[in-house]
Amino acid sequence: MNRQPLRVAILEAERMLAAAGVESPRVDAEVLAAHVLGVERGRLMMVPLVDPPVVEAYRKLVVRRTAREPLQHLLGTAALGPAVVAVGPGVFTPRPETELLLEWGLERIADVPAPLVVDLCTGSGALALAIAASRPDARVHAVEADPGALSWARHNIESHIEGGGTPVTLHAADVRWPDLLVELESKVDLVVCNPPYVPEGTPLPPEVTGWDPPGAVFGGPDGLEIIRAVIATAAGLLRYGGWLGIEHDDTHGDTVPGLLRRRRVLTDVEGHTDLAGRPRFATARRRPAPP
Repeated sequence: MNRQPLRVAILEAERMLAAAGVESPRVDAEVLAAHVLGVERGRLMMVPLVDPPVVEAYRKLVVRRTAREPLQHLLGTAALGPAVVAVGPGVFTPRPETELLLEWGLERIADVPAPLVVDLCTGSGALALAIAASRPDARVHAVEADPGALSWARHNIESHIEGGGTPVTLHAADVRWPDLLVELESKVDLVVCNPPYVPEGTPLPPEVTGWDPPGAVFGGPDGLEIIRAVIATAAGLLRYGGWLGIEHDDTHGDTVPGLLRRRRVLTDVEGHTDLAGRPRFATARRRPAPP
């Protein structure tokens, strides 16, 4: 059996992915190679030659990626902070941009002992699990309405617990329900949310339109339908001085902070950009208790 240079296989994969319009062809080619070989991406140079069956398995994955199947679906997992969750058809794939919301939220509760945290529109459970992994003392609740996403979240939470992680309470519920989590009213230290926020009709990459559930992507004609409900729900859940962070579309840099300011119980409203300088999430704080 003639072994083949891995370098040549990766170069060919990069060429195929670039021709298919994949945004980061070299990175994807290397990540898929590392996945097939079962090694870290940084150690690919330590594998100069591979067997033909390995090349064939690699090529099959590359062909699927050229059809714009999400990289995370091919790997079977997606990472958010310290959390690695299973993803696939029927659930929204976590994006790197949400790392910024995660970091912000962890900073807000850094000095809060045993914080109470709620993740609305949890999807795969990635944000809730990232907080739970970062703060094992936190009491984390995750809310999701879609049955398909709930299955993924339940699986990921169970895997987290089996791996020694602290429990996360999953609620099959809709953020638009007026009585959502009434037992936690005025008690929550941090509410975070990565909701469906894309305005209907917005052109999106094939990785999104072909694979992410539309209900996890689009937030009504203006993209704000779920965000309005999240703000109303969070305003009731937060304790005095508690914090809220909501990811939003890059066209909502003024709109979402404006919606937050309309709530008299909220203050310290601020917009935040992603690493590319685009508006990405907005934050606010429930006003402290009156003297």
